Amino acid sequence: MSDMCRRTMLLGAAAGLAAPFVPRRVMAQGLPQTFAGRGAILSGVDATITRIPTAQPIVAMTFDDGPHPRLTPQLLDTLRIRGIRATFYVIGRNAARYPLLLQRMVAEGHEIGNHTWSHPSLYGHSDASVLNQVDRTNRAVYDAVGRPPVTMRPPYGNLYDRQRLMLHQARSMPTVLWSVDPMDWRRPGSSVVAQRIVRNCHPGGVILAHDTLSATVRAMPSALDGLAARGFRFVSVSELIGWPRWDLRRLRLVAATP
Repeated sequence: MSDMCRRTMLLGAAAGLAAPFVPRRVMAQGLPQTFAGRGAILSGVDATITRIPTAQPIVAMTFDDGPHPRLTPQLLDTLRIRGIRATFYVIGRNAARYPLLLQRMVAEGHEIGNHTWSHPSLYGHSDASVLNQVDRTNRAVYDAVGRPPVTMRPPYGNLYDRQRLMLHQARSMPTVLWSVDPMDWRRPGSSVVAQRIVRNCHPGGVILAHDTLSATVRAMPSALDGLAARGFRFVSVSELIGWPRWDLRRLRLVAATP
């Protein structure tokens, strides 16, 4: 059984129900339809980013489930001191609750991604329910910082291949997973989290972590310094997939149809 499947079994009981439907569907205007190493987007696999094939020593550091009112500021301090930009996959209801933290993320050069409104496992959800989770979060981020997310990460990695293609066709948003997972959600301790990140990292990698776990936040100085010592440079997810920097783009919400 894969680690992702184990995560689904262990955490699936905590998945929330779909939020009420919001009539207005929203997407970012003017996104490119392709990304590094990909041709036309014809399937859910094509619309999914796990890693980018490259010889360059670049990685995308990503954090899920925030923002957290106490831990996220600590993490932002760690990143700012090192001049590192990361990508935060925020839960929409948290984004709506802590808009000032999103504003700080953008001011310090970070990217904000979509991690659904209420963090449900999307397996078994209708297309309308998936889009509702995405649209509510896009709106919350847009209301906080004036631009919407351009990529989406499903909780637990759970989104059917067909729906990944649907999401890209309906909202121009690729599904971003990961290639380096320290399994910090199992709470193995900060030193283990840092060691796993540094040991398993590779060029073009997408590193998964959570800014809602205190041990993970404590692990970051060692992990980031260890990656830098190995010669890795940090980029946002948009940059990794060949798009312009998200925090410098002029993106706006436009009406869309599924």
